[in-house]
Amino acid sequence: KQKYEEKPGINILDDFVDKAKEVQKSMEEGKKYEVVDFRELKALLPENLGDLKRTNAEGEKSGAMGFTISKAEADYNNEDYSQRIDIEITDITGASGFAGLAAWGWAMADIDKETENGYEKTTKYKGHKAFEKYNNQDQYGSIEVLISGRFMVSVNGNNVPMATIMFAIDQIDIGKLEAMKEAGAISE
Repeated sequence: KQKYEEKPGINILDDFVDKAKEVQKSMEEGKKYEVVDFRELKALLPENLGDLKRTNAEGEKSGAMGFTISKAEADYNNEDYSQRIDIEITDITGASGFAGLAAWGWAMADIDKETENGYEKTTKYKGHKAFEKYNNQDQYGSIEVLISGRFMVSVNGNNVPMATIMFAIDQIDIGKLEAMKEAGAISE
């Protein structure tokens, strides 16, 4: 009888691949959707975030290598530009298969890491899978939330506390994004 040693790294990789295949299969078997107009996403971006004023807002629909995304983004800065928040809302429904999953691999993982300088963790935000990270030393952090398996809301903060980043994401109407999850359904 041969005895095989458990190799934790390989098991984690196997679990990741299995989960990726499962998600890809559900994407392929599910309905097909046209991405929502970036203007609808742009309308969800707040005018300001407390003392931080919106200094730029833009949106676009782009496609490459067989998938299309629609996104809107805005930058918020204080008066002397020493503090900054960036918000991006992306409709990833057109980024199917591994191309779509590769960009947000954390959505298929459980992460909980802490160092002297900060942390990274997968968590829940208003019932949706999220990934939060923060560096205390540099006062830089972010939260990304996957809504209804279709929309990714990302908030990045520079030279701000994590509380400011959380305040920023609270300004996005998650309910409106949830309501758009069936938008653009294509009948086959």
